[in-house]
Parts: sequence; structure tokens; C-alpha cells
Amino acid sequence: MTQTVERLNNSALDQMELASIDELRATQLKRLRWCLKHAYDNVPFYRHAFDGAGVHPEDVKSLADLGKLPFTTKADLRNHYPFGMFATPMSDIVRVHASSGTTGQPTVVGYTQRDIDIWADVVARSIRAAGGTRNDKVHVAYGYGLFTGGLGAHYGAERLGCTVIPMSGGQTEKQVQLIRDFEPDIIMVTPSYMLNIADEMERQGIDPHKLPLRAGIFGAEPWTGSMRTALEQRLGIDALDIYGLSEVMGPGVGMECLETKDGPTIWEDHFYPEIIDPVTGEALPDGEYGELVFTTLTKEALPVIRYRTRDLTRLLPGTARPMRRIDKITGRSDDMLIIRGVNVFPTQIEEQILKIERLSPHYEIEVSRQGNLDTMCVRVEACSNDVARDPIACEQLAGQLQHAIKTYVGISTRVDVCGVEEVMRSVGKAKRVKDLR
Repeated sequence: MTQTVERLNNSALDQMELASIDELRATQLKRLRWCLKHAYDNVPFYRHAFDGAGVHPEDVKSLADLGKLPFTTKADLRNHYPFGMFATPMSDIVRVHASSGTTGQPTVVGYTQRDIDIWADVVARSIRAAGGTRNDKVHVAYGYGLFTGGLGAHYGAERLGCTVIPMSGGQTEKQVQLIRDFEPDIIMVTPSYMLNIADEMERQGIDPHKLPLRAGIFGAEPWTGSMRTALEQRLGIDALDIYGLSEVMGPGVGMECLETKDGPTIWEDHFYPEIIDPVTGEALPDGEYGELVFTTLTKEALPVIRYRTRDLTRLLPGTARPMRRIDKITGRSDDMLIIRGVNVFPTQIEEQILKIERLSPHYEIEVSRQGNLDTMCVRVEACSNDVARDPIACEQLAGQLQHAIKTYVGISTRVDVCGVEEVMRSVGKAKRVKDLR
């Protein structure tokens, strides 16, 4: 462990972070061929899927050949609940995580000790990309337990040599107390819950700009560039985007670098990304928007081949690192609302809300049906109860937001401006949409 910490805190980056594109692609191909054989030999689902598609791991001679292989979906993982997708015996599994299962059967992921070590390495790499060092204190406010966020962040921060404050989610007043008393340098949390923490700081009369906190590593939900600006200005920190999903590993699949803040760099030596057309499944070239797909290259317990994330983004060239970046996640194909023929994503609504100074970032979208027509209502909090108690101000703000949504999103909606704390708060991933249809 000591050697690993020293390596990660060296002024030089990891070897693969400095590799040339040719070196990276050669490593990816070698690891991909191992992963395909590992999955084919040990997971009946993949053996049947490959055989059904008429391909064999030996047929993959180049990275471009990956497109010959079938996709893996969340439904496949659910259909083999709980352990049917594991490629190693249970005696080699040292930990399991699982989704909440709120929209169906939970998806279960397993880890060997080597998987845990690699996960800790990529999260440590991610924290370092955010400017973190072994001298920092890291406040972890992601939830612990079956959710991958808390323990993923925890092990990565420890691997980097940081002092970890394992707060988990909830108990917002105590969160603020510990941030004030323990003086962490970095916080890892969902952006929506960071807003709750900021509200509580304001309620307690604490000026966040006077705290040592300098960076927030925010993930687990889509958030916009406007949200970044709001968080940075309000808290006086650098707001950085970490990307991950439990089916692929957890947090640390990609991380935004402090020196550029231009989208998460995918750690391509462990996770191979593709972009596909979400309707046809056709692979798209770098730079085009579509659905993000991942193939794991080094996972032992749960290898996933061409896993459809449902996240909508595009692949961009590397900047701070040679590895490719993803653009901000614009939404999820399974979160997309279709309102009277118009495709609507919650992040589009958030973008317009954050442009209006007297509205807060706390909102929810309610979709219902009147007769044969779908209708949408946006409930958003005013920036203060003084504003909320002024009916003329509320009417003007509602009209301003209605106009912006109509102009930039293309749909008519009702807007209700409400008082502070009238929109339900979340301590984890924000639930923005209430679909009553």
C-alpha cells in the first residue's frame, strides 16, 4: 500500500496517463482480447450471445472489431440476478454492490480483490486529477452501503494517502458542522446535495468562501455548466465532474482535470468507450452525440461487453491527458420525456432556471395527462421567501421561465414559483421528474 501511495503522489503521472496513443491502443487491444476470452469462457450469457451473433473472441483482431459483438443492457444484468453474470467463483468475490432497484430488479455487481485494487487506483487517479494530494482531507458525502459512491470514493482517497472523513449522505446540519470543524480540502458528493449543504451553511451564517474547502468532486447525476458556475460562485471552490456507473465499476471511470475543466477524461486503459446511435445501435465517430457504451478491459468478477449506459454525450480528443474525454452528459435516453412530440431532458430545464437570478436551483418537473394531451409543470423555488411572497414578482419570474423554456426547449409549460424548501430535497441522486401519466 505504501508503495502505491508514493507512486500516486509522485509529481509524474501514472505511466498510462503519459502513454502515446499508439501505446494506449496496443494496451487496450491486449486487455480487450483477454476480457473477451474471460467473459466467453466463464459467463454463459456471453458465450450464448457471442455464439448467437456468430462471433468468437478470437475473431477480434483490432479495436474496430469490437463492433461485431452484441450489446449488454441493464435488463441482461437484471435477468441474471443476483450472480448469474459473475465470471469468477463466489470464493473469489470480496464485495458486492447493487443498484436500489427502484425501477425494477436490482443490478448486482461483484468485485475480486484485484478489482477493488484497480478501482481504488482509478479513483485515486481521479482525485489527483482534481488537484488532490496525500496532504488533503477528503469529506465523503456520497452514500455508503450498496451504492458504489461512498466506498468507491473512500478507498480511492485512502489509496492516494488522503485523510478520509466518511460522513455519508444525510444529516445536513452535521455535514456543515464537520466541514466547519474538520476543515476538509475536498468534498465528494452529488451536485444537488451540495446545494442542500450550501443552503444549510447560509442558514447557519457560515461564509463558505472563508473555509479551506477548495474543490468539489461531483457525480452520480447529470449536471450542467450553469450548475458548475453556480456552485463555484456560491462556494468559492473548483467544481469538477467525476463519471462512473456501478455496472462498469463505480465512480472513477472518468474524471475532469483541474487544469482544463473541459469534461471527464475516460481512463481508457481500463474502460473502452464507444458512442452509438441510441436508436439503430450504429457506432458513431468521435465528436458526434449519441449513447455512451463501455467495455471493461481489466475487470475480473463482472466483465461487461459493450454495455449500453443510456447516457447521452460525445467523445472528444484528450487535452490534459492523451485519453479521450466525454462532453457533459446531456441526459439519459431512458430519462427523456416526450411531451407532445418534443424530446425534453431535465438538464435542459435546469439550464434555463439557472439563467434567472431570482430563482434557486431547486426544482421538480411534473408530467400529467389531460384528456389525450400530455402537460408539464415546473415547480421551482424562488431565491428567497421575500420573493415568493410577492405575487407580482412570482408571476414575472414564471413568465420569464415559461418564455425561456418555450424558446430554447420548444415546449409550453406551466411554471409554479414556490417558497424556499417547498421542493423536496434529496440526500443522494436528485429525483427531478414526477411522471403522473
